[in-house]
Amino acid sequence: MTDSLSTHALHDLSVHDMALALRNKQVSSVELAQHFLQRSRDHAHLGAFVAIDETTTLAQAQAADRRIAQGSVGALEGVPIAHKDIFVTKDFATTAGSRMLKGYRSPFDATVVAKLAADGAVTLGKLNCDEFAMGSSNENSAIAPVGQEAVTPVRNPWNAERIPGGSSGGSAAAVAARLAPAATGTDTGGSIRQPAAFCGITGIKPTYGRASRYGMVAFASSLDQAGPMARSAQDCALLLSSLCGPDLDRDSTSLDMPAENYGRSLQDSIEGLRIGVPQEFFGEGLSADVRASVEAALKQYEQLGAKLVPISLPRTELSIPVYYIIAPAEASSNLSRFDGVKFGHRAKDYGDLADMYKKTRAEGFGDEVKRRIMIGAYVLSHGYYDAYYLQAQKIRRMIAVDFQLAFKQCDVIAGPVAPSVAWKLDGHGNDPLADYLADIFTLPGSLAGLPGMSIPAGFGEGHMPVGLQLIGNYMQEARLLNVAHRFQQATDWHAQMPKGF
Repeated sequence: MTDSLSTHALHDLSVHDMALALRNKQVSSVELAQHFLQRSRDHAHLGAFVAIDETTTLAQAQAADRRIAQGSVGALEGVPIAHKDIFVTKDFATTAGSRMLKGYRSPFDATVVAKLAADGAVTLGKLNCDEFAMGSSNENSAIAPVGQEAVTPVRNPWNAERIPGGSSGGSAAAVAARLAPAATGTDTGGSIRQPAAFCGITGIKPTYGRASRYGMVAFASSLDQAGPMARSAQDCALLLSSLCGPDLDRDSTSLDMPAENYGRSLQDSIEGLRIGVPQEFFGEGLSADVRASVEAALKQYEQLGAKLVPISLPRTELSIPVYYIIAPAEASSNLSRFDGVKFGHRAKDYGDLADMYKKTRAEGFGDEVKRRIMIGAYVLSHGYYDAYYLQAQKIRRMIAVDFQLAFKQCDVIAGPVAPSVAWKLDGHGNDPLADYLADIFTLPGSLAGLPGMSIPAGFGEGHMPVGLQLIGNYMQEARLLNVAHRFQQATDWHAQMPKGF
């Protein structure tokens, strides 16, 4: 490592700068991997990682260093990243945060993991998440984090007594605490954007179908989408360019569109950009501190030459009941494969086959997963399908139409990610409805399959981060990243770091 980097903390480097330093041989991939592995050990109390294998990580880093020495360099060659434990990996156990899959080792890598590896990324380990990605707080994992004997929730690096958000809370916490320069996440109803907002980092959910779902443990197949989480829009653009692209042979929902360079327009001017501001996102449920930060961010955009346009998304409130009918319905179907027969947990004591099914699923699934399976089975049952599931699908289509009408008036939509900053651990107690209501601003975009992202936009109560949500039209990820990047060039919210890290 040269003197130019020896006085600069490696974990302060962006993904973009890290990749450049590696290509210029200012630092080795092994040095980076060792540095971040040590940081993960030093800050194990956050509960971010659920699987680390130093031998595997360092072997990948050594291979990257050899490729760099030979002049064969991918876009992410030698850059260490970590993966949400919802993506299967052949070199690390995959649990999806559930007892049902504890110790499971996949024979293959998820497409997202394989694509990033093909571009040279080195895997640091697997990150904690709510069980089967079901949750808004990362308090639903059933797996003990690395370095801890008992199951504990992931903690927010800005305040260890608060949640990091969910379900990609481990990913958000790891990036915010600089335990990894970047991480993968998944977003079903806001699970990239909400934890990114709560932890003060940048995260983007691409258009549904842009990233392959092959090898991603399924929750709700018509909603699940992979995306990157990093400190800046520039870093997210680099990662998104690697992980997106068609996968038609293995994912029937994959879009037949070539991969893009999402960083191509980061520096474009946003003079004259029309930013739609939904009146429904600024109602009584929005806390005053979040409102103040979001409104300040919108004023910053005006100073950059953008124009604010009042719009309406009239079915915003309906997105909650619609989502919590459709998502559990799909979950009840997807999770039926976990029956103790082919893989995963199996009850030790049982009578006949039906008894094995019952005991296996009772032991393997947590309360939130059981709750959603039962809701899903109910709304799909005979006599209720038309009244609930079919009606929810009709309203879902109406929500998508609302967005298309709005995009006739604006280029992007902006507003809060969540109604409040991150709440305290166990702050919602045994009230799952409180968690569901916190998703009101992220659910509409997910139901419509639109790209959306969260960028740091200030601090609220308790000096906790506030995120600004940007929503674009289909395939407009590059524009969203441009709009986010220009904001981050004019502000430093994304560069701030929690104390003690």
